[in-house]
Amino acid sequence: MNAVIVCVSVSHGNTRRVADTMAGVLGARVVTPEEFDVRELAAADLVGFGSGVFRGRLHPQLTDLVTTLPSGRGRAFVFATSGLPELPPAPFTRPLVRRLEAKGFRVEGRFSCRAFDTWTPFKLVGGINKQRPNAGDLSAARAFAERLRDGRGRAS
Repeated sequence: MNAVIVCVSVSHGNTRRVADTMAGVLGARVVTPEEFDVRELAAADLVGFGSGVFRGRLHPQLTDLVTTLPSGRGRAFVFATSGLPELPPAPFTRPLVRRLEAKGFRVEGRFSCRAFDTWTPFKLVGGINKQRPNAGDLSAARAFAERLRDGRGRAS
């Protein structure tokens, strides 16, 4: 499988740890939006897009990249890390999924887990989720990537 994961991980390396775990299963290269070469889309069997959550949204570098992508026909997935849980009525991954689908990508799943967060209100108490992502979170990320690799996507 030829896979690439585009990842924005700026605060504590949480999202990069999840991306690296998935990359190990998928045999993927992990790159930042600046490192991503749009020509890789033609050769990729699967492209992952992930970031931490900032004010309820994925990082603008990631969403801006997706906006500039040409129409695609490939498989994709979206993942995120955040201090607070993703709520089913308004998941923070949904806008990026919709952008990818509008570009013609088949989004085969999305994954999110809790992570260490020192956003302003949480900074006052030293942050929340200090030990996250933990072994259980990384195991769940690994299982998610295995489902994608084995063609059993659509698990969120």
